[in-house]
Amino acid sequence: MTVDQDMELSSGISAFEAKHFANAANLLAPLADGGNAEAQYRMAIMCQNGLGRAQNDTDALKWMRLAADQAHAYAQHGLGFMFMQGECVDKDEVEAVKWMTLAANQGLPGSAMTLGLMYEQGQGVEKNEVEAKRWYKRAEENE
Repeated sequence: MTVDQDMELSSGISAFEAKHFANAANLLAPLADGGNAEAQYRMAIMCQNGLGRAQNDTDALKWMRLAADQAHAYAQHGLGFMFMQGECVDKDEVEAVKWMTLAANQGLPGSAMTLGLMYEQGQGVEKNEVEAKRWYKRAEENE
């Protein structure tokens, strides 16, 4: 990443966090198009929730998947959540478990907690109390 791209990413993230979403989208869109996973993740959030632009489930899924495929942990969690809830994509709990596991294995406690619930309730996996407790323990360890 060039110094200019790094500055644009920092500015785009700052605008996003300050809730100046239209400005964030203008700064982050070219970086997302260029393959930057953090920019793709933030574009996904804006498209999914209609922040700074019209809500667009197709673009939200596209950006989230592109970032998740680059091992962006929050995007993996987000994609797992999309599949778990059927947001922007058809509900697929097996696919949700796949993405939540990838995110949890990168240390995200929320993903580990979600996996614990999924194993406890048998969502996308066979019900397994032992596995549920293992994921709950991992969530506690990563907080």
